[in-house]
Amino acid sequence: MSTQQETPEKQDHQPGVEAEMDPRPEYIKANYKAAGKLEGKVALITGGDSGIGRAVAVHYAREGADVAIVYLEEDEDATETQKLIEAEGRKCLLIRGDVKDRQFVNNAVEQIVNDLGKLNVLVNNAAVQFPKQDLKDITEEQLEDTFKTNIFGYFHFATAALEHLHEGDTIINTTSVTAYRSSPNLIDYSSTKGAITAFTRSLATNLAKKKIRVNAVAPGPIWTPLIVSTFDEEKIKEFGKETGMERAGQPSEVGPAYVFLASDDSSYITGQVIHVNGGEVVNG
Repeated sequence: MSTQQETPEKQDHQPGVEAEMDPRPEYIKANYKAAGKLEGKVALITGGDSGIGRAVAVHYAREGADVAIVYLEEDEDATETQKLIEAEGRKCLLIRGDVKDRQFVNNAVEQIVNDLGKLNVLVNNAAVQFPKQDLKDITEEQLEDTFKTNIFGYFHFATAALEHLHEGDTIINTTSVTAYRSSPNLIDYSSTKGAITAFTRSLATNLAKKKIRVNAVAPGPIWTPLIVSTFDEEKIKEFGKETGMERAGQPSEVGPAYVFLASDDSSYITGQVIHVNGGEVVNG
């Protein structure tokens, strides 16, 4: 994997299309060696069609899990991810819909259990962001869209999934480095990520007696379609250079953290956040 900063061109429609990114993000390292850590598991990943979600899906499949992917509308990316999962010898269920819709969420979880037989790992990962320079520019519509997608959707999927999760199963939430440091142009987005961190901690202690673990991953700047479809060309060009490593990360560098949290390797870890951020020093 090259660490050179290569910048894909800007896209004009959120959440973006990975198939149109050049260079394409790396979703799994060529030298990644699986150890059957998720053999026989069934995982649900929201926003699993591309970016970090695709990386998690392929890592999970390589580790032995069947995977259900919930995505909004990016059929080309979703189909490509499905092929990658099936190439690992695992089943992949694609479910198209909006995580803001609670009835859709309930139906999606039921479909997964019916089609794949069970549910062991929930990865809440879907998100939107709408950069704004001024707080006054964040409309009521944008505020609701951001919160309903980024945190309400996590609540809804967790609630639906808990009907099927048992001792030893896990929930993993995608928060962000923006929950831990200033993000002046992503005020509503970073607020939802702070909420996700608190949600993770509180749900973890709530479910501890049931022996269902809840943790989170807080990525720093990672090359995903959301980046090139929401930031301007100058921001894309400088993306990730503020980190200690002076570069953005690849989804392949985040995926193994989700494997760790979903597997028995992390059996004594709950309510925690793993920071995969290229050296940004954060508190918490």
